[in-house]
Amino acid sequence: MNATVDLSGRAVLVTGGTKGIGFVIAERFLAAGADVAVCGRNEPDVLPRAGGRTARFFSADIRDPAAAAGLVDSVVGGLGRLDVLVNNAGGSPDADAATVSPRFVERIVDLNLLAPFYVAQPANKVMRAQESGGSIINIGSVSAHDPQPGTAAYSAAKAGLLVLTRALALEWSPKVRVNHITTGLIRTEAAAHVYGPDEGAAVAAVIPMGRMAVPADVADTCLYLASDLASYVTGADIAVHGGGEFPARYLATRTATP
Repeated sequence: MNATVDLSGRAVLVTGGTKGIGFVIAERFLAAGADVAVCGRNEPDVLPRAGGRTARFFSADIRDPAAAAGLVDSVVGGLGRLDVLVNNAGGSPDADAATVSPRFVERIVDLNLLAPFYVAQPANKVMRAQESGGSIINIGSVSAHDPQPGTAAYSAAKAGLLVLTRALALEWSPKVRVNHITTGLIRTEAAAHVYGPDEGAAVAAVIPMGRMAVPADVADTCLYLASDLASYVTGADIAVHGGGEFPARYLATRTATP
């Protein structure tokens, strides 16, 4: 695993960093020399590890404001500082908007919009007290721009996260930079079956880059936003989606038989 930037001496918190995309993000930061903390409700059997070091685990349900604040306090107590927050925790199963329960909607909004805010507030307070400030990176979704059937609550929450990013960048700059990554379709082993019996080959064909993203694509963008290379970047929305998708009318025309 090759680090593209040197983040030695920096402390990073990755929410939801015990699995999936967050796990790889944590590994990338470790490989770049950073000290990394991850959080979740239950400690996993395996923690992110790279460069001979292992991420530290902190238990927290970040949908609870008090727990989110306590998490930041614990991370700072354990690592000595906090330079980067990656708000990665999120997600949602598909649900029919016509019949979904209010409780389901509340939980999706709590996890994908409110929790990032709850963690960002105390993180900002810590970062503002540091001479070097800090960087907050919110992991969003293409659903915020282009919702699909079954994602009403999730798409609305992710759209809110994007606007929250821009608002916080206005309020917290220049000391703390706040940026957003719009992720597209991401291929993981656990999700391969979701993309059909060909494990995503047909889906990849509608993406200009010719493949779905892998978690490392998102992780490397996090490294950039956390580094001094992005010292003038705040309030940005970086699309990591391979160019999006070809328009349906183009695909229909291209595949139509004469």
